Amino acid sequence: MSITPKNVYCFISGKNWKLSLAELTSYFDARACSFEVSEFCRSFFIIKTQTPLDWSIIDELGGTLKIVEATAFVPTEHVVDAFIKEDKAAKRQLKFDFPLDVVAEGMSRADSGKSVFGVSVYWADPEFRHAARLAQRYIGSAMKDELKEQDKKARFMGFPKDRDNPQLTAVEVIKQNLVENRAEVVVCIGKTQTALGVTAAVHDPFEFQKRDVEKPVQRKMFAIPPRLSKIMINLTWCTPGKTFLDPFCGVGTILQEALLSKATVIGLDINRWCVDAAKRNLDWIAYEYSLQDAQFTVVQGDVRDMPPKIHRGIDCIATEPDLGPALRELPTVEYAQEIIDHLNPLFEGFLSESFQVLREGGRLAVVTPYIKVRLGKPVRMEVQRMAENVGFTTITPFSETAFVESAEDFPLRDMTAFVEVDERHMVGREISVFQKPT
Repeated sequence: MSITPKNVYCFISGKNWKLSLAELTSYFDARACSFEVSEFCRSFFIIKTQTPLDWSIIDELGGTLKIVEATAFVPTEHVVDAFIKEDKAAKRQLKFDFPLDVVAEGMSRADSGKSVFGVSVYWADPEFRHAARLAQRYIGSAMKDELKEQDKKARFMGFPKDRDNPQLTAVEVIKQNLVENRAEVVVCIGKTQTALGVTAAVHDPFEFQKRDVEKPVQRKMFAIPPRLSKIMINLTWCTPGKTFLDPFCGVGTILQEALLSKATVIGLDINRWCVDAAKRNLDWIAYEYSLQDAQFTVVQGDVRDMPPKIHRGIDCIATEPDLGPALRELPTVEYAQEIIDHLNPLFEGFLSESFQVLREGGRLAVVTPYIKVRLGKPVRMEVQRMAENVGFTTITPFSETAFVESAEDFPLRDMTAFVEVDERHMVGREISVFQKPT
């Protein structure tokens, strides 16, 4: 049996894993929380922290689906032997390698006296896609036997036949109270090490949906999702007590998430209707979430000439400016470039003004258009050049020092932007982060 050291966690990622990892490392850096990343892939990250985590941080992250408290590690080659080579002896050995008895002891009984538990399997290498189902069923059966030995009645949750991957959704975990009962067993098959643990926190999709569709004033065509808003806020190192600005605030979606982060919030928009809508939505969020000390202001004005109310003391800026017209079909490269050329002056003015109002060391996260075209590569805005021309430094979110097995071929070393694009949409979002030098 191999028990893992304390304070080691598996973070299950959202669909844009690089953006999720960038948010997570920014979140820890902003709070001076010492950490190291020992494994990262499309579906999970294994992170060791110096101090134990407060599980409520799941509510402060937009790109993390689950936080798993790791219990033990085994070499991945043992998992290969057991479920790809289908070695029976290797399978039996895993029962001893994984402390299933400890996991079973930690599971709470349901009110009915019969436990409900589930097993989810995530993997780094695509070759494990088929083996993951075998592993899920085998570990589920072994857990049921262990619970029976401890005189605990248990029901093992299965999956619908059409499910692609053997992984419980957040909704399933919430509805079955698996977090409270410590009853979702998670296996993360890494490139060299495989972790087994128990889900300690899960994101609540119902809360994100509430903030998206129940706010008093909607503007769906131009709406940025609350989840992405929260990620951008974390990329700016926004922490409680800081002063946060969204200078293209629209109906206030990003402002809402910043207010929930306990920042002092300032919104700006040139459209009077948007200003009034954002105020109503912020009043609503403060009431719904009992934010007794919420501080927010929304003013009308042009980002190219910010009004005096936007003082020179802003700590963080996150915003989604105008991304151009809604497109019904893929444009030509020439038309896409015309859209970018038309938007450039707006972004140049906004970046210049933002540099003036930000404190030294302050960060800016901005969305720029990523326009798909009929032929060739998508057309993008040269926002990095614009930002550096006015004095900003471009942030590369991934520091090699945080990664245990850093190497010269470190694959995330030079990333300066993240693309968020839906297959159905003609225009995606490209997110960049800049800092005002100290």
